[in-house]
Amino acid sequence: MYQQETIKPYNNGEKATQVEQMFDNIAPTYDALNHRLSWNIDRGWRRKAIRQLKPYAPRQILDIATGTGDFAIMAAQMLKPEKLVGADISEGMMDIGRQKVARQGLQDVISFDKEDCTRLSYPDATFDAVTAAFGIRNFADLDRGLSEMCRVLRNGGHLSIVELTHPVAFPMKQLFHVYSHTVLPFYGRLISKDTAAYSYLTKTIEAFPQGEEMVGILNRAGFAEASFKRLTCGICTMYFATK
Repeated sequence: MYQQETIKPYNNGEKATQVEQMFDNIAPTYDALNHRLSWNIDRGWRRKAIRQLKPYAPRQILDIATGTGDFAIMAAQMLKPEKLVGADISEGMMDIGRQKVARQGLQDVISFDKEDCTRLSYPDATFDAVTAAFGIRNFADLDRGLSEMCRVLRNGGHLSIVELTHPVAFPMKQLFHVYSHTVLPFYGRLISKDTAAYSYLTKTIEAFPQGEEMVGILNRAGFAEASFKRLTCGICTMYFATK
C-alpha cells in the first residue's frame, strides 16, 4: 500500500473536511486563477486526456473531483455521452459548475453529486469511463480513492487521469520549483485571499507519486494496462488504464 504523506490545508481537523472548506473558500476565483497560472495550457492538457477515451465512445462517465466542471463540460462536448456525473466534496465548486453547465445547455447530460471520493455511493460497474483532472492528489486516502474508481467502472472500462506533477529534468525541475514556491502562492494569496490554499496545493504536487510509481499504485488498485505520458516538460502527467 502506498504510504501517502498527510498534507493538510489548515492546522486542525480531518483532511477531507479541510479540503472541502478550502475549495469552498477559493471557488469564486478558482477558474480564473487556474487558467492564469497555467497560461491556459491546462485546457490543452484536459483535451489530451479526453482524447484518450474517444476511441471507446463511453456512454456513462464519472468525473471524479470535478470541481467547477471544466473537464466534465469539455468531455461532454468532445465525447457526446448519454450521461456524465461530476462528483466532488465541495458544493461551492459544484455550484459554479452547475451555472456553467446551464449556460452551455448541458443540463440533460451533466449532473453533479456531492461525494466523498474515497466512499462513492454508486453501485459496482456503473460507468464506462472514469476521469479525474487535477484532483486526486487531494484524496485523503489515494489507495482507497483509486480502488473506488475501479469498483464503479465496468469491466473493460477505462480510466483517464491528468494531474500536475513536478518535472524531473534540468532546467525545468529548478524553474518549476521557483515558480511553484513563489509565483503560485503569491498570486493565490492575492486573488483568492486564502493564505494557506495555494501553499497547500504546491506541497501536494511535490508529495504526490508520479510516473512509474503511480502506475504501480493503479495496478494495485485493480487497473490493468496502466501507462503514463508526461506533458509540457513534466509539469503535468496523463495516466490511462483499463479495468
